[in-house]
Amino acid sequence: MSGSAPRTVSVSRVDGRLKVTGAARYAADQPVDRVAHGYLLLSTVARGTVRAMDVAAAERAPGVLAVFTPFRPVELHGTGNPFSVGHRWLPLQDTEVRYYGQVIGLVVAETFEQARDAAALVRAEYDAHPPAASLPDGIPGATDPGPIMGEPARLEFLAPGVESIEAALAASEVTLSGRYTQPIKHHCAMEPHAATAEWQDDGLTLYTGTQSATLTVGAVAAALGVAPTQVRVVSPHVGGGFGNKIATWAHPLLAAAAARVLGRPVKVVLTREQTFTVTGHRSGLAQTVTLGARRDGTLVAVRHEAYATQSASGGTFEAAAHTTSRYLYRAENIHLDQRIVTLDIPPPTWMRAPGQESGSFALETALDELAVELGIDPVTLRLRNDATVYPGRNVPWSSKHLAECYEVGARRFGWDRRDPVPRSTIDGDWLVGTGVATANYPGERFPASVRIRFRADGTVGVDSATADLGTGMWTVLAVLGAESLGLPVDRIRPDLGDSTLAPNIGAFGSGATASTGPAVAAAARAAIAELVRVAVTHEDSPLYGVPAEEIDYDHGRLVAPGVRIGFPALLGAVGLDTVEATGSAGPGPDHGRYAFTSFGAHFCEVRVNRWTGEPRVSRITTVIDAGAIINATTARSQIVGGVIFGIGQALLEGSRLEPATGRIANANLADYLLPVNADVPPIDVHFLDHPDTLFNPLGARGIGEIGTVGVAAAIGNAVYHATGRRVRDLPITLDKLLD
Repeated sequence: MSGSAPRTVSVSRVDGRLKVTGAARYAADQPVDRVAHGYLLLSTVARGTVRAMDVAAAERAPGVLAVFTPFRPVELHGTGNPFSVGHRWLPLQDTEVRYYGQVIGLVVAETFEQARDAAALVRAEYDAHPPAASLPDGIPGATDPGPIMGEPARLEFLAPGVESIEAALAASEVTLSGRYTQPIKHHCAMEPHAATAEWQDDGLTLYTGTQSATLTVGAVAAALGVAPTQVRVVSPHVGGGFGNKIATWAHPLLAAAAARVLGRPVKVVLTREQTFTVTGHRSGLAQTVTLGARRDGTLVAVRHEAYATQSASGGTFEAAAHTTSRYLYRAENIHLDQRIVTLDIPPPTWMRAPGQESGSFALETALDELAVELGIDPVTLRLRNDATVYPGRNVPWSSKHLAECYEVGARRFGWDRRDPVPRSTIDGDWLVGTGVATANYPGERFPASVRIRFRADGTVGVDSATADLGTGMWTVLAVLGAESLGLPVDRIRPDLGDSTLAPNIGAFGSGATASTGPAVAAAARAAIAELVRVAVTHEDSPLYGVPAEEIDYDHGRLVAPGVRIGFPALLGAVGLDTVEATGSAGPGPDHGRYAFTSFGAHFCEVRVNRWTGEPRVSRITTVIDAGAIINATTARSQIVGGVIFGIGQALLEGSRLEPATGRIANANLADYLLPVNADVPPIDVHFLDHPDTLFNPLGARGIGEIGTVGVAAAIGNAVYHATGRRVRDLPITLDKLLD
């Protein structure tokens, strides 16, 4: 039972009641006595140094306990790390200003309002310099970022006898090239970032919304100069992360350091505007995709060049070319070139499907343009170039059913009714178009551990230090625990989001279920073995002295000839409250021998008003090949959320960076537009549900990110089909569609 792929079930979220009743406690909700409140001070120039700060008025303000600045800093150690801290510096340890909106101070007071009002009294003086804050202006000076996923940033695979990608393109019967751009994009999770720090003796408890309690422990301990064993991170509920809550940003470090100085707990909750600069974003990109093909649509050459914004203070960037054109389609010649443009802007960080979301817009739009040029159906063109092995590595996929995704999706969507001629379908004031695109995301597995506890009250605890960002991990632990132990879901008591639980690196890279799930099965086997050991070795057990190999476990009971006893009765007989064991799992021996990737297909219908140019997505069908589906209810929610993410990318979202000042002009939810109910059409989601047991014993690959990959391209392709106008610059706003 515990070693095979689980049956697909459909279970409501086990944490749903807590959330809808308001009982779920997020980072800012934890009850802590005598808590003081901190408010961040941010720079108002993008590049330079802080010459002086006048804090006298703030210090005299009601309720103020302390004002920390680079001239009166808290004690932090090290230089920061782009993976754990988000950038290569620690807050308030120097006077350098690296970008507009950088943390340059912290006001701590008895209440949030007192801290906020006092912060408005602080005056900062700067020695400012003109910033570099324009992607187009920085492209001529773009640099090589170094290896990407172990491969060179400039990577090329050429067919035998082909001297260069230029030669391959020149020899192609048809060539097509397009330049595609998209602005910086922000996560805008429902829960703003927050941290509450409480010291007891020499130990710190930090309540903060994080995708990895483990990584947060390491980052905080290093910055505070304490041992990791002195730090406990608690994050049972996270109100959205999307990659934005992997790294540890300035606010938990400052909250912890200030609490240590003041001798009382400190809470720091970011305002919405502060989240736009303090906690990262997706890179802005400019990409050029050039395709060479035969007239039958077979790809001969793919050249994908990408320029991504990077911050002078560190962070990550979007490796758009390497995550899409690297392996999505079969081509005899592939050339990838990833460059970074270093700007005086806040540090970028991971954002849902980093690289894949942005790269798919360029590649999948170019494929559609090629289909139009050749007069080939866009689905047919994609299937004609389906990669049967991983290009360049030439290893097989562990499981790939992309062709079936297109077959099923086309049938459900009604693709065969499509007239390929642009502007051919009109419904009153609306031009109607349809488009498609491929989705892809790699299968990731990380080492993970799970602890299972049989309890005398008849319940079973299943815990791991992973995270739930609204992705459904509470429910996954319950479902897999129940499946592995043959018990009803309502008898499982999951626990997560605490660094003191069974070790787990967290939830990111669409790897949480794929990593933690096999560990649940391993823990179940270990816990059953421990239950049997107790049963045969304890003198008060009715199974005392029975050979262990003669005992079977059956749905919560131990069974031997003449004896059948449930674990609650056994624990009561031997006088124990619990019997527990921990199981671990990690990437298996087949990693390296196969390519592990999830695939999907998006079919989209868009309506564009003939008079106003307003684009509206009217329906979407998405078919996903992601291995076994553990819980259909939360799985569908993940794909729907990803599709909505893609609608935002396609039609609405983008930060407006002022080149002269480096300021993000629309750092609020009034001017930074996100999809709302009126923007979201009916979304038909279908899973193929083919278990991939080469990837892991569950047969399940990740689904948290693949849903957004390709959506913007499918929408853009549908807009072209509706209007005959190709938009290569996101977002696709009505001004780009007006004649």
